[in-house]
Amino acid sequence: MCGIVGVLGNHEAAPLLVEALKRLEYRGYDSAGIATINGKTLDRRRAVGKLVNLSDVLVHDPLPGKAGIGHTRWATHGAPSIENAHPHRAGGVAVVHNGIIENFRELRAFLADEGVGFETDTDTETVALLAQYYLSLGHSPAEAATDTIAQLEGAYALCFLFDGEDDLLIAARKGSPLAIGHGAGEMFVGSDAIALAPMTDQITYLDEGDMAIVTRTSLEIRDAAGNLANRDQRTIRMDSAMVDKAGFKHFMAKEIAEQPTVLQGALSHYIGADGVVLPEPGLAFDQIERMTLVACGTAFYACMVAKYWFEQIARLPIEIDVASEFRYREPPVTKGTVALFVSQSGETADTLAALRYMHEKADKIVSVVNVPESSIARESDLALPILAGTEIGVASTKAFTCQLTTLAMLVLKAAQDRGQMSPQDVQTKLAALRGLPGVMNIALGIEARTQAIAQELSEARDILFLGRGQMYPLAHEGALKLKEISYIHAEAYASGELKHGPIALVDPNVPVIVMAPRDALFDKTVSNMQEVMARGGKVLLISDQKGVNEAGDGVWQSIVMPEVDDFLAPILYAIPAQLLAYHTAIAKGTDVDQPRNLAKSVTVE
Repeated sequence: MCGIVGVLGNHEAAPLLVEALKRLEYRGYDSAGIATINGKTLDRRRAVGKLVNLSDVLVHDPLPGKAGIGHTRWATHGAPSIENAHPHRAGGVAVVHNGIIENFRELRAFLADEGVGFETDTDTETVALLAQYYLSLGHSPAEAATDTIAQLEGAYALCFLFDGEDDLLIAARKGSPLAIGHGAGEMFVGSDAIALAPMTDQITYLDEGDMAIVTRTSLEIRDAAGNLANRDQRTIRMDSAMVDKAGFKHFMAKEIAEQPTVLQGALSHYIGADGVVLPEPGLAFDQIERMTLVACGTAFYACMVAKYWFEQIARLPIEIDVASEFRYREPPVTKGTVALFVSQSGETADTLAALRYMHEKADKIVSVVNVPESSIARESDLALPILAGTEIGVASTKAFTCQLTTLAMLVLKAAQDRGQMSPQDVQTKLAALRGLPGVMNIALGIEARTQAIAQELSEARDILFLGRGQMYPLAHEGALKLKEISYIHAEAYASGELKHGPIALVDPNVPVIVMAPRDALFDKTVSNMQEVMARGGKVLLISDQKGVNEAGDGVWQSIVMPEVDDFLAPILYAIPAQLLAYHTAIAKGTDVDQPRNLAKSVTVE
């Protein structure tokens, strides 16, 4: 959500800023802009829509200068427009902002009393106006930024650029991530390392509450109390191929195809000679009374699957909750509780807030993340990387299956620690896991079949997904994927709940997608399918060959999956959910990688 970049360089800044912003497009945005210092003069260019529109503006109205800031905006306050696009400027200061300033109304009232006028509907303009107000009082740029930041309540990542200061950027973070990049006589600021990868692999991550004063040859960081702070400089390995489509039409298609490879990497990381190996300090599941799993969106559905696994296989009581609701319930936390948080980016604002709520309450904080340097990882007692690699498509694919794989290995360790599974049985399940990448490669062969079915699904206005047991969360994930990128209304239900209301929606125009491998619950699912078909409903059955054969006549369409251990079915059946959504979106002509109104990294509540 929103992308920030800053450059203090030795070359023209505008091309570097635009290229860096392109690498942040995956976050989702609706407008973009840059500002530079040319000599001593501050100027900016902005455009609504895709970055190509900003590039067109710069062709006709270039913006010279070797110092600058840039931004891709995801609207919170104020509709997408030139006026509301970042950078915002007030007099001699320009600012870019990711987050929400919660007390902007009070600050606007203060500024209005001082005779300051407003030009936009945004909360961010208040930051620029406040900094300019302090400059007008004779404060230096650093003092003006410090005084401005002290007045702000809410979440923010900020980068300031000042008129007449071509060797100064001031950055600050509270709740939203921000990184400083180190070059040879150059310095950079970015929302994440991806943006800075072409320019440097030397990164310093700001901690919560930090403010950084950046020049081409120096970096001064002060913590939330105003004290000088040392933050580690890290070498980040970011292969440019990670953000290249590699011949695929969309990043989502590439990331679906990468799943066997990234799963193999995750398995190799966690499976040792004697079983599942966790990073230090590890987890002793025989001392854990219960676990609370918290996440948002697709990651929450991974937690739903894990609840079935933990309770059935390891006999460990599990509570799950969406992060945006968790801390507002103020749930009581009993002794022996471990809190586990799942987030692809590791910066999800609601999940991070829930994690902080559990500090001092849970016995241990564990996170399952794709970015080891993220805030959630750094604030956890134990961070478990899913090793999915950079995921650019907004609709999560390989991160979801890697989350499930990491959670599955955690479940097997819990089962062994708690005496619910013998070491021999654990090895049997691990052998099945090792074989999963090969089975996934076979499963990817259903693409032509899903593409043909998707042509018909694209004509529907409403689609229902059904699943039982551990396939119920997969039904939710399938519905979410379809909604996200095709904009077709889709709902998911537990198959047994069909007759408790949703069956009223069934008619020949509402396809019903049933995710049902031939497992212990299959017969009951077939009964629910019969209820749909008896009312003229069109059933798309996703099952293995045995399941398709036993379902009998009357099924509208079927997709045949490879047979797999029941334990691993949720990971494998993510593939048809992803491919159906992808090809339905293609058929409808929507923007697959950057669907409307969505952001990859949701860093505001």
